[in-house]
Amino acid sequence: MNAQQRIHRALESALVRGDAPGAPPRLGQAVRHAVFPGGARIRPQLCIAVSMACGEDDPAIADGAAAAIELLHCASLVHDDLPCFDDAEIRRGLPSVHVAFGERLAVLAGDALIVSAFETLAVGAACSPARLAVLVGTIASSVGRPFGIVAGQAWECEPRCVLTDYHRAKTGALFAAATMAGAQAAGADARPWRALGESLGEAYQAADDIRDVVSDPKTLGKPVGRDVALDRPSTAREYGLHEAIRQFDRLVADATAAIPECPGAPYLRALVKSEATRLVPASWCTDMDRVAACGLSRAI
Repeated sequence: MNAQQRIHRALESALVRGDAPGAPPRLGQAVRHAVFPGGARIRPQLCIAVSMACGEDDPAIADGAAAAIELLHCASLVHDDLPCFDDAEIRRGLPSVHVAFGERLAVLAGDALIVSAFETLAVGAACSPARLAVLVGTIASSVGRPFGIVAGQAWECEPRCVLTDYHRAKTGALFAAATMAGAQAAGADARPWRALGESLGEAYQAADDIRDVVSDPKTLGKPVGRDVALDRPSTAREYGLHEAIRQFDRLVADATAAIPECPGAPYLRALVKSEATRLVPASWCTDMDRVAACGLSRAI
């Protein structure tokens, strides 16, 4: 069973645990809508890949950690799309949860996913309970205060913020949790794996900022031009598109260099390279006519 199959099975099991006769049916539908179909599932892929690279001896706890991280990511997207934040009508090419089910159920679905994440982690740790406490700490800190996803969203509510602080909390924290939790699920030291997650997370956020400018809703499966519309901090707005792409390349190089030498290193390097190519195609870096057409050859 490959990583994607393991992730799908773990997520399906997590959602089934929340289904029962007599439960509110539309809440269950809203939760499933938020999770399936998924995106690239890169965070849980990283978690499982690192666990395997560290000599995985209990796949169940690695799958539980990977699914928990993806459920938390899905919860953050549900809340991010709400009218009080991005007011986004589409996500992954489908109506966002609040459009499909209403704002009240979207809030509740996001809350339910957060709870389900930690339940899934606990269930997965049944055979390795000694590893559970450190995993809970790692994953919880990546979503809460002071430097997790919640803090990242909160920076959007401040009159000003430092761009790197915003990106590290909004995106980098959960990526770092994915790599560190993968090591912890295998009973290994998480510290050597932090830099990979942090650099890759910041690269993803830089890519998201670039794609918000040069891509289109059909390709992304979500609205574009939102950073400008919402006056939101962005690598492209701060530095201009050329420099944003160069920064993305530097972060990808940092992530690749941060992979510890281990039997799984070639696979992880290939995964980083594949994602970098998918996120920011080479044509975006060399097609100067397209860059000029975007009006972003300098900072916005």
